[in-house]
Amino acid sequence: MKQMNREVVTNKMNRRLKMNTLAKWIFFGITLLILCILVILLVRIFSQGMAYFDWHFLTNFASRRAENAGILGPLVGSLMLMVVVIPIALILGIGTAIYLEEYAKKNWFTHFIETNIQNLAGVPSIVFGLLGLTIFVNVFGMGPSILAGGLTLALLVLPIIVVTAQEAIRAVPNHLAHASLGLGATKWQTIQKVILPSALPGILTGSILALSRAIGETAPLIVVGALVFVNYLPSGFMDGFAAIPIQIYNWTIRPQEEFQQLAAAGIILMLILLIVLNATAVWLRNKLNRKQQ
Repeated sequence: MKQMNREVVTNKMNRRLKMNTLAKWIFFGITLLILCILVILLVRIFSQGMAYFDWHFLTNFASRRAENAGILGPLVGSLMLMVVVIPIALILGIGTAIYLEEYAKKNWFTHFIETNIQNLAGVPSIVFGLLGLTIFVNVFGMGPSILAGGLTLALLVLPIIVVTAQEAIRAVPNHLAHASLGLGATKWQTIQKVILPSALPGILTGSILALSRAIGETAPLIVVGALVFVNYLPSGFMDGFAAIPIQIYNWTIRPQEEFQQLAAAGIILMLILLIVLNATAVWLRNKLNRKQQ
């Protein structure tokens, strides 16, 4: 009887080990497939775009002739958009998260607000474009300006920043806040000196991912009224503008092969901006972690 039980247990263990090995190789295959797709895309983009990616491309305006075309106008437009998006989205998003986690009473109304914020994080971006067109362009009379586009993108990423900031604040151990309050610190002093420094690496990571989405959005800017062809630099935040994703789209729909290569060069520029943005976030997060240690 004992021998039979040992055989049954051994067989079950062998089956589990085989299933574990099978699952490991399946997940490895999926990861390898995704990496292969990524490598193919990068090789195709760089092989097409590097011929046009030079100083001439970065300092010239858009042109109907591919050999004279550049991306200076959309590049400046995208940077000015982010100047509007970053402070507004971070201040409103982190402030909302702090209120919901530290000050708001846990009742049905707070739960209703949090549920709606989470739902807004999954709303298609073009809906935010229609919202921006209605409120900022028409009601507030901003027109198709950089300020209207930046506020629209800030609304787009705001729910993501709120949700990630809430999760980062919740991850801070309660005993840290209790110790601060026990030593006589006020609620705001505890938030400022204890909770926020501990939650900042997580907040920063989520915020950078949200801002990376904002810099690559196209649909909301098209709805707001971003220009497709720009041969000047904006002089202020109330001027018309173009953005890198819209310029890439404009080049992509052209039938000439040269414009396809220009689009690939624009994608390379977008990748560089995203890498710089994410690298900055990683550097700041590691620096903050070292300070806490």
